[in-house]
Amino acid sequence: MILKRIKVDVGTMLGENCYIIQDEHTKETMIIDPGCMTEELREMIEALDVKLKYILLTHCHADHINGAEQIKQEYGGKILVHREDAEGLQKPEINLCYYIGLENISVKADSRLNDGDLLHIDGMEFKVIYTPGHTNGSICLYCEKEKLLFSGDTLFRGTWGRTDLPTSSFENVIHSITDRLMTLPEDTIVYPGHGKSTMIQEEKPIYLEMKQKEWE
Repeated sequence: MILKRIKVDVGTMLGENCYIIQDEHTKETMIIDPGCMTEELREMIEALDVKLKYILLTHCHADHINGAEQIKQEYGGKILVHREDAEGLQKPEINLCYYIGLENISVKADSRLNDGDLLHIDGMEFKVIYTPGHTNGSICLYCEKEKLLFSGDTLFRGTWGRTDLPTSSFENVIHSITDRLMTLPEDTIVYPGHGKSTMIQEEKPIYLEMKQKEWE
């Protein structure tokens, strides 16, 4: 497996992480959260000679979706998003394009995902984990074989995604993390939508402590 991270500057403080996953033999490829079609991203796509199968969006916010339509037009691939965020792709008041200084963005999903759906890049299998909270349709993508989790804006290193935005919920994001993500193997590497990577075992103490406080 080839895994590349491209940091995209779309007006957010930390920049946004776009990931490219490719089978090195067949060149079949998935791009996760293309916040913008930057020159660096284009060069990487060209260098890898991608056969683009999926453009996966972990949620509908503008800083994660702004490059999706252009990439599809130039390289093909199906745009995927969870069904609860499909409407938000076309609504500025939900995707918040104005918040980061972008013009109105309207992205159309080719397929709407559900919890437990399986995506395949040649021999690699990725499972959709529904993790509402940052948005109502937020998802993470888990590859058991490679021990990888792409967490979007649900889980970051040392914290979680904002819950003061349209369709977000603090209670939901905490339950999503504790009930869905912290149950994954501790040696799972977490690749978030912003900032540095982490591991489940490094994040677990934060949420175990939160649960303990709930019980007290």
